[in-house]
Amino acid sequence: MAGGNSNYWEDLRKQARQLENELDLKLVSFSKLCTSYSSSRDGRRGDSSSDTTPLLSNSTQDRMFETMSVEIEQLLAKLTGVNDKMAEYTSTPGVTSLNAALMHTLQRHRDILQDYTHEFHKTKSNFMAIREREDLLGSVRKDIETYKSGSGVNNRRTELFLKEHEHLRNSDRLIDDTISLKASVSILIMEKMNSRFFFFCDPRKKESLKHCHGNQGEHDLPARIVEVYTEQGQHPGQPFPCHQ
Repeated sequence: MAGGNSNYWEDLRKQARQLENELDLKLVSFSKLCTSYSSSRDGRRGDSSSDTTPLLSNSTQDRMFETMSVEIEQLLAKLTGVNDKMAEYTSTPGVTSLNAALMHTLQRHRDILQDYTHEFHKTKSNFMAIREREDLLGSVRKDIETYKSGSGVNNRRTELFLKEHEHLRNSDRLIDDTISLKASVSILIMEKMNSRFFFFCDPRKKESLKHCHGNQGEHDLPARIVEVYTEQGQHPGQPFPCHQ
């Protein structure tokens, strides 16, 4: 140590001022980094294509944050060391006559160091809080997107199932309509054909439906119809037109 040499004191003050200037610049940049980190997350939440979105990705900002934190901590440690040397110098017996002025200067440098330390920890804590919050929100948004994607797939499957079900119902309806149409046509054809057929009726049967034999097979005719033809002069075994 240079003892009471004033040059030593001035050298310490010069080192302190230089470190304080570096810290001031670093802290300004550090604060801007934290602000841009928050803005980038807000921009991505609002619109990923927004022109206000920073060029730096969050991973790059995270690396810069870690690097700048280490640099600022190193500068604070150096400034603390310089302040300790200044305090040690003020305790030297040879400078007691100047002790009041030296202590005033030392206290000013200590206050600056305390302010920079407080600002650094405050900015760092804010950055960490923002990053933790955004990581949590990002995880929640990811879960929501995953749920929406899964719901979209399920909705698509449900829609396809309903369409297929409706298609099958339409097919069944078409088949039923076709069968009904064919049955109606068949009935019309049979009615026209039966009007030309002759049957031989056996009215001696006592059932309510008389059993008749014709060229298209056997038929059961109502007794009333058979009796009418009998009253018109037809006899058992004689042919008469079928009016079924």
